[in-house]
Amino acid sequence: MKTIQYKSDTAIFSSNEENIEPYDFIIEEAKLEHIHYINQICEETLSSAKARGTGISGRPPELLAKKMIEGEAIIAFTSKGKWAGFAFISSWENGKYVSNSGLIVAPEFRNTGLAKKIKRKIFELSRQKYPKAIIFSLTTGLAVMKMNHELGFEPVTYSELPNDELFWENCKSCINCPILLSKERKNCLCTAMLYNPEKIS
Repeated sequence: MKTIQYKSDTAIFSSNEENIEPYDFIIEEAKLEHIHYINQICEETLSSAKARGTGISGRPPELLAKKMIEGEAIIAFTSKGKWAGFAFISSWENGKYVSNSGLIVAPEFRNTGLAKKIKRKIFELSRQKYPKAIIFSLTTGLAVMKMNHELGFEPVTYSELPNDELFWENCKSCINCPILLSKERKNCLCTAMLYNPEKIS
């Protein structure tokens, strides 16, 4: 049985799924006080990408700190304060587009349903801060694609993504960037998905 309690802007999830050790996760909007988790987040993001053999856009610690301070990130940890997961948002073209990025869960807390909860919280934060924005996601992961689909995202061509050069600059640290450039940014190994609030409503 799974119980969900809400206290102010913090969600406390108790996972009691069969064959899974129960954990009490606190999932909330990241703040200045959470900056000490940044090195763990960066290290795990890189090691996870290497283990899966997939490309990933590098995120410097300074960027993640900025996201935390500006209230544009979601963080998860256990009731004992152990870091468990993270995701952040970025806006492009003056808020016309918003990306959900950097979803990562610590290895010991995978297969507990935590990734799905973080994904929903970062989506809700995006809708709250940018209610008119088109939300998009680029991923090679099937699990993320499924989560996006459940939230109302639809697969699209790269032509529907932002034209912002800074956005595409972030792809340069990905091992798949040569493929992207050879295709003139029209496609790559990542699947592009959009949530358009105008179409949903």
